[in-house]
Order: sequence, then C-alpha cells, then structure tokens
Amino acid sequence: MWLTRPFNERSTQIFLLILTVAVIAVTVLHLAVPAGHPLYVSGYTVGLLGKYLTYALLAVAVDLVWGYLGILSLGHGAFFAIGGYAMGMYLMRQIGDRGTYGDPILPDFMVFLNWDSLPWFWYGFDMAWFAFAMVLIAPGLLALVFGWLAFRSRVTGVYLSIITQAMTFALMLAFFRNEMGFGGNNGLTDFRELLGFDLRSGATRLGLFIASGVALALGYVVCRSIVGSKLGRVCVATRDAEARTRFLGYRVERFQLFVFVVSAMLAGVAGALYVPQVGIINPSEFDPIFSIEIVLWVALGGRASLYGAVIGAVLVNYAKTVFTGVMPDAWLFALGGLFVFVTVFLPQGVAGLLGHLKRRRDDEPSDSETPDKEATA
Repeated sequence: MWLTRPFNERSTQIFLLILTVAVIAVTVLHLAVPAGHPLYVSGYTVGLLGKYLTYALLAVAVDLVWGYLGILSLGHGAFFAIGGYAMGMYLMRQIGDRGTYGDPILPDFMVFLNWDSLPWFWYGFDMAWFAFAMVLIAPGLLALVFGWLAFRSRVTGVYLSIITQAMTFALMLAFFRNEMGFGGNNGLTDFRELLGFDLRSGATRLGLFIASGVALALGYVVCRSIVGSKLGRVCVATRDAEARTRFLGYRVERFQLFVFVVSAMLAGVAGALYVPQVGIINPSEFDPIFSIEIVLWVALGGRASLYGAVIGAVLVNYAKTVFTGVMPDAWLFALGGLFVFVTVFLPQGVAGLLGHLKRRRDDEPSDSETPDKEATA
C-alpha cells in the first residue's frame, strides 16, 4: 500500500526514530526528573517545544508544494490560521457560562459588542467532532477554490506567489473587523478546556506536546507517501518541466490541485494544535510576513527533503526565541541576515549540506581499499 511504502525508506525510519526518542525523552525528563534538576524540562519548555513541532508540521506542508511541486506559496499562513480559528471557536464554545459575562451561548467578545445571537457559522462548534472536521475542511475548501481558479488559469511562478500573498493579506484585513464575528483585533482567547481537560494543567500541555509529535509523524509519512508515488513523480516532472509534462498527456492542474489541498489541510492541523498550546489566535497569524518566514524555514532546512523543513523550522524558531529574549528589536535584521547567508552559502540548506557530507564519506576509500605503500614500493 502506498501509505506503508515510506516505512521501508531509511530516511523515514531515521526521522521517525529521532522524533520518537525526542518526544519520549522530553516526557520522561518532565515527569520523572524533579524540578530544580539540570535535566528537568519545565512545563513552559514543554509548551514551547510543542509549538516548535506544530511549526515543523507547517514547514513540511509548505515543502510539499514548494519543494516537489514548484509552487512558492506565500499564503500557507492563512491555512494555518484558519485551522487555528476552527479550534479556537470550539474552545470558546466550551467556556459556556464561565466567561466574564456569564452568557451560556455567546462568547464574551460578542456580548461586549452587543451581539444578540450567535452567527450561523458558529453553529456546530460546540461539538468536538464537528470542530475537528472543520480543521481539515475549512482550509482544504479554501485551497480547493483558490487552487482551482489559479491552476486552471495556468497562473505560475512569481504571479502565483503574489496572489497567494494577496489572499493572505485580504483575509487578515477581513478578520481584523469586529463585524466578521471572529473577535476582531483581539482574536479568540481565554480558553479553559479541551475535551474536558484543563488547558492550564501540566498534564494537558504534555498531552498536546505528544499529540503534536504524533501529528508531525503522520504528516511526514503522508507527504513521503505522496512524494514516493507516481503522483509524486508527476509533481517533480511538473516542477522541472511543466510544458513537457502537459505534452505527455498529464492533466497537470489536477495533480497540482490535489497536492495543494493536502498541504493546506496539514497546515490547518498544525494551526489547530498550535492554538491550545499558546492560548490565543488572532489575525496576526494571517500576516504575510509570517508566511514568508515559513518559506525561510524550508529554505534553511533544505527544499525538497521534508526532514530538512523540520530542521529549519526548529532551528529558526529556537533562534527567534533566544534573539527576542536578548535583543527583540534585532530579530528582523537577524532574520534578513540569515536569509542572505542561506542564499549565498547554503543554497540547498542544511539537508543539502548533510547529503554532501554523506556523499563525501561514502566516496572516501576504506582502510581495506587503501593500497599498501610498502607493498607497492
């Protein structure tokens, strides 16, 4: 079966092993090591690492369309945010009459803005199965409509990148408006519980961290399955020579649309796992700068490698955490400098560098293959 094929790949086995060991290690160090010990992982760190894992899943989604399909999407932040809003709407409905204004139906921001009834698009979000389904359906539907219009019109290259960025910017402006019914500038926050579990408890934070690791593993396997299939080979052919692929009889726009929708749904899952861990979702997640940052994660890690996207997402966001704590005003300059460094010195990213070192090691003759100088003298 095509979904099980990646488990036979050495790279996938190594990635899943490292991810599993990392998740287990963090869990053990958080639960079994006493606080104050040098190896203790605090609840704050667990939440931070969980956020990194959601970003890694988002980077994998972007690498799927950019690395293997040749579509430089500057709008995946929108799919991430929509998945986050779907989860946030469910979490807001779970507050019920425990909110500041005590209304059992309307969220606090709607009571504050004098809304007299719940908007129609909020119905169903009091049920977990509906909300989790919308995490996939909402970004997938947006990608389906957008992709169908763009790909059938054969919009490619920089023009496609520009309209994906325009889509994200338009959504950001729309979600900033109070009358849209999504909390306006403040967004959705003050979450209390998820599936009956208190979001403020350490056990729930740890559970979300583990769930993020599982989602990353599943997302990686799905992407590897697509890349290693005939579909993936057609995608690479489209990336390298779209006109020739069309000439061979392939309906390129159908392949592009399918992969684009899958990528958007993975980004939505990442956003849904991100929101309960950070405790808020607002229109700033639609900011086009965020989508550009995602592309930088993939570029640093290595385009068309998937595991490189994970490396890039973790490295860049760890650097951002450190930099914003020490010199918050200098982070954007550091980000720009990092982009220049990657472009000039690491055009294939960290994954490309690792691959180059591996090839050099494989090309070096072993001791048994080295001729004996004394014997040849």
